[in-house]
Amino acid sequence: MKLTWKIWLLIFVLIFSFLLILGLPPKFLRKGVLITSVDSNSTAFQAGLRQGQIITQIDNKKIKNLDDLTSAIKDKYSSGEKQKTIFQTTEKEIILFSNNTPKITVSLIPKTNIKTGLDLSGGARALVKAKNKTLSSSEIRDLVDVLSNRFDVYGIKDMNILPVSDLSGDNYVLIEIAGATPKDLEELVSQQGKFEAKIGNDTVFIGGNQDITSVCRNDASCSGIRTCQKNPKSGGYFCNFQFSVFLSQGAANRQANLTKDLEINHSSDGDYLSKKLDLYVDDNYLSSLSISEGLKGVATTQVSISGSGAGETQQEAFKATEAEMHRLQTILITGSLPYKLDIVKLDTISPTLGKEFVHSILLAGLIAILAVSIVIFIRYKKVKSSLAMIITSLSEIVIILGVASFIKWNLDLPSIAGILASIGTGVDDQIVILDEARQKIFLSLKQKLKRAFAIVLGAYFTSLVALIPLMWAGAGLLKGFAITTIIGISVGVFITRPAFSDMVNMIED
Repeated sequence: MKLTWKIWLLIFVLIFSFLLILGLPPKFLRKGVLITSVDSNSTAFQAGLRQGQIITQIDNKKIKNLDDLTSAIKDKYSSGEKQKTIFQTTEKEIILFSNNTPKITVSLIPKTNIKTGLDLSGGARALVKAKNKTLSSSEIRDLVDVLSNRFDVYGIKDMNILPVSDLSGDNYVLIEIAGATPKDLEELVSQQGKFEAKIGNDTVFIGGNQDITSVCRNDASCSGIRTCQKNPKSGGYFCNFQFSVFLSQGAANRQANLTKDLEINHSSDGDYLSKKLDLYVDDNYLSSLSISEGLKGVATTQVSISGSGAGETQQEAFKATEAEMHRLQTILITGSLPYKLDIVKLDTISPTLGKEFVHSILLAGLIAILAVSIVIFIRYKKVKSSLAMIITSLSEIVIILGVASFIKWNLDLPSIAGILASIGTGVDDQIVILDEARQKIFLSLKQKLKRAFAIVLGAYFTSLVALIPLMWAGAGLLKGFAITTIIGISVGVFITRPAFSDMVNMIED
């Protein structure tokens, strides 16, 4: 039996989808523990430990799971004396000297590339909007940047902050934090916060419009990455950025008074004042910026801010530097929250309930597919037709999960409902194809299948038009349902339905 190119296309897409889901090499074969967060002010961070790294060995002891990690560092730091710890990751060896247990959080390595949303992983979700103010699209994006930077200060890494809107045009921010309680999230959102820039213990300016009149962001003449070069010490690359900040006259005068007696340090990276401009959010240290020697004792309203970023390759260094520049620009524009926020909706999600629900709904889906296949067998008296339907339906699930892994989409409960909905429409289309193929009319089988596919295509475009508004309905909370359903029905129309038609053609001939 010769397979058609449509069936071969389905086979190729299935194999590719499995690779996207499982990874190459497969993730379930990896040993070690995954670092989920590192305190940015800790010695562990300074030594080189980063979120996303996989620890495979500590002090010559293999680390396969969380128990191995606990055993490797248990009682090691109880004496309070500085200890040397050698971390072997999948990327490199990191040596840490510390008196205390490393300030990192870890988890088991995910078995697949499928990302789950808060509904399944557990945590807290808040839908917020500005109090007594309607925000534009650009203002809501700035608010998202400010919230992201603000939560970074508190060491919160496993979060998702998105701008969303409803069908009436109102803009909101959706905040999801894994492992947090609603009370934790409410406290973080309800406090507007405070941004300060200091030289030593003296405040030069604070965030917002009071001291900062403008920050250059999109003009290459006053903002951008200036140089990128290889680091002779580490072997990697580093890039330097520079952008201008425009201060009020009062802030400029304070800056002049605080810098007039500072010394100038000369280095290969440039000439800067002996003290840096330290940034704080809610009295928590965030980062430091070098001050150019030309600003010593000068009441200028234009300040040149510079910094750098590094990476293994020049491209990685460029991206890291660009991200750091954008982060600092956002902080300087509105370091503290620019608006008081109202929490429109606040939820807590139990990961246990989420997983139980998923198991139940997937089991129900498989039972439904088998039940439909049995009905098809009773109706058409052909085992091959039932098997073709099962293979096609399961193929659609695998391909949808493969696409979700590729685009790094977080699968939540609405997304899973969307998968089931697309499978349901797929079964309807397959029944149409089977019925048309068995119609006793004076048409060839090929013509009958073309007629069936025309019906399927009409239903596809109708469903697509109906689903698009759901991307914004309910302030974006149904976006997962819309996206996975659109992916599912698109995969069906362009890949699985044509392959199923060829299968039916081979069965009925």
